Amino acid sequence: MHLPPNATPFERPLEQVAFHRTELSVILSLYGRMVAAGEWRDYGISHQRDVAVFSVFRRTAEVPLYRIEKRPKLRNKQGIYAVIGTGGQVLKRGSELRAVLRVLERKLIRAVDLD
Repeated sequence: MHLPPNATPFERPLEQVAFHRTELSVILSLYGRMVAAGEWRDYGISHQRDVAVFSVFRRTAEVPLYRIEKRPKLRNKQGIYAVIGTGGQVLKRGSELRAVLRVLERKLIRAVDLD
């Protein structure tokens, strides 16, 4: 970030973590398949200073079923992406978004299974 030398702290742009277009494409592809299967019905996106969160809901008024988080500060430790369940348990964490989302794709296979 390049700032003029005389910029005050109030003139500096706020830094936020956000999902990139390619990341959102991967997430929304999975979301669309889960909506088609009748598992998910709504989502919300929030961008904060240290984390970007894509929350998935079964119904709008409920707590999220899953949260897909992007935390760049964890890039060299546990991985930048995580899928977190309703109770706050980490279901999968890693550096590759597609690999992390596979934990949710398994649930899609069960939802469509015709046993």
